[in-house]
Amino acid sequence: MKRIFTFILTGLCLSASAQTINDVLRYSLEDVQGTARFQSMSGAFGALGGDLSAIAINPAGTAVFENGIMSVSASNYHRDNLSGFASDLTQVTDNSLDVNQAGGVFVFKSGSNSDWSKIAVGINYELVRNFDNRVRAVGSTAIGLDNYFLNFAQGVPLGPLRVQDGETIADAYLDIGGGLGFADQQAFLGFQAGFIDPVDPDDDNNTQYLSNSEYSTVIQDYEEQTSGFNSKFSVTFAGAYKNNLYLGASLNVHSTLFERITFLDESGYQAASPIQSALFDSFLRSEGSGFSFNLGAIARLNDNVRIGGSYQSPTWYRILDDFAQRANTDFEFKNQSITQINFGVVNLFEAYTIRTPAKYTGSLALVFGPQGLLSFDYDYQDFSTAQLRPVNDPNFSAENDFISEQLGAVSTFRLGGEYRIENWSLRGGYRYQQSPYKDNDLWGDLEGYSAGLGYSWGPNRIDLAYSRTDQDTAVSLYDGGLSDIGVNRINTLVTLSYTINF
Repeated sequence: MKRIFTFILTGLCLSASAQTINDVLRYSLEDVQGTARFQSMSGAFGALGGDLSAIAINPAGTAVFENGIMSVSASNYHRDNLSGFASDLTQVTDNSLDVNQAGGVFVFKSGSNSDWSKIAVGINYELVRNFDNRVRAVGSTAIGLDNYFLNFAQGVPLGPLRVQDGETIADAYLDIGGGLGFADQQAFLGFQAGFIDPVDPDDDNNTQYLSNSEYSTVIQDYEEQTSGFNSKFSVTFAGAYKNNLYLGASLNVHSTLFERITFLDESGYQAASPIQSALFDSFLRSEGSGFSFNLGAIARLNDNVRIGGSYQSPTWYRILDDFAQRANTDFEFKNQSITQINFGVVNLFEAYTIRTPAKYTGSLALVFGPQGLLSFDYDYQDFSTAQLRPVNDPNFSAENDFISEQLGAVSTFRLGGEYRIENWSLRGGYRYQQSPYKDNDLWGDLEGYSAGLGYSWGPNRIDLAYSRTDQDTAVSLYDGGLSDIGVNRINTLVTLSYTINF
């Protein structure tokens, strides 16, 4: 079987949904990105401010700056994924380099008679997530590809799954997706590719199907490659009242692009099986934009203690999906024109909206003069409130019910410290984030460590950070009927920032 990569945008808009809880999590979760100083302290800046990336936690921190500042940061992303499939382990790595932050703050000081000592305006671009990644798993399983197609086909009438006179198989595939929905389209694909056959092939009203595969276990070789980004451009306004109270607000414009390509090869059938080899691949491209806002305050209780609180609104994303598939078997009696369904035949989904959960942050910082500081942040997010919209869509309604059942409240703890020795700064941090799933077996908690250093001379500063996170997750093979893969994800970032004061 030969894979042919063609990306020709020919398709039909699907009215039925194929969006899932995974899409909601993709845009709701955030990584600790931004400046090297911010990363080296694990993002614990809610009561500190004074850093361009701290604006994303608490916009009031913009008014902490005493003068104008500009900063740019670049990171090397290293992914180390160890996949467990049955008793088999597969390890793959991925590297990418990106500019993840660039921005500046402009400070306007008022006259000596004003209680508002200064006003600050911040402009900042920052990556929220980098989607570049790769996962591979090879192993034996008792759940073959036939189960995926049977999962969708049972209960679907045979008649619409036939190719009509004067109709190509590609036309039928798109028409079924647009008229009957994703589930019927998958049943059609499985039937035409030879994975499944009807119990009664002469009855168009037949709704029961059988597998053409014979096996006790099969060998599956699965690979998933993802790329893209979720970024945020923020404009922040903040003010300092008597140099003891800082208030701020941010308006954020989000932009996202996500691409995923998956390959699944299957073999190891019994000698008498009509199918001896099979493949099933998919391609997804999601592109969209969103809007959110932040509100925050920082109070300086004395020279050493600061407290902060902030609110991050939900982000409202509008997303457009393009989706393509290809499936093939060596079944002798299958429809040979199934190769017409490839990555050049694209399903165009109707635009939809994702509303992510709001976030509440409380912060405490201890400042020890010019020598150093300790900072602690606590975040709270209720992921069960995330939604696919429009909510009156029956497909989204069912998935939203599933989201509220599966996801729960997430607490995140961030601790960071900095110690200064003349022109040098030494930093370290720790982060712990609970799983968004109520069942931790589906998705484990995240734990991360960070360290870094900085060097200042004149108006300039250069910072270097190293951060590492470790989390166990599950990867679903397509949308149902197949085994999940357990993946231990170790993500390492090395970030370099340059900052200039003016």
